[in-house]
Amino acid sequence: MQNIIFFGDSLTAGYQLRANEAFPALIQQRLDALKLPYKALNYGISGDTTAGGRHRVASVLARQPVDVFVLALGANDGLRGIPVRETTQNLQEIIDQVKLKYPVAKIVLVGLEFPFDLSAFGSHQYGRYAAEFKASFRTLADKNSVAFVPFLLQNVLGVRALNLPDGVHPNAEGHKILVNNVWAVLQTVLV
Repeated sequence: MQNIIFFGDSLTAGYQLRANEAFPALIQQRLDALKLPYKALNYGISGDTTAGGRHRVASVLARQPVDVFVLALGANDGLRGIPVRETTQNLQEIIDQVKLKYPVAKIVLVGLEFPFDLSAFGSHQYGRYAAEFKASFRTLADKNSVAFVPFLLQNVLGVRALNLPDGVHPNAEGHKILVNNVWAVLQTVLV
């Protein structure tokens, strides 16, 4: 069996859902149905930022061999207005640590976008931040030649029926769509 590490925040952890409803568990079901020799391991921690991920990645990498590393962090950075440069540096450091410890591991970077146009709050700087934030993920993926999921919450964000009452976290039905968003890219790196 090869290990797929899903390293993220509440979107990966499956905030307020049962463990078997979060998208990494649903990907495991798909792997099993296709008889693919992979084990999906969910290392999502609600509230985690890229800085938090940078600090905890070494302990995760030390737990078991890593064959595929799915990096899905940054949402909390964006919500907190952390400078895009800082978020990008943290993500780069996580990628560097994975490459150093497991040079042949495949890496998949998961992109994020803001849930709404922030420029409505009275300043174009919010809109500029949202654009820079979104673009930073693709730039980082290209720079590192890693597989890239353009937008984790594609077809889920803003759809009331697919989210918890907070309007931010996908519900069980929403996670079924997250599976498709991630699988479209993940399947291309599985050997």
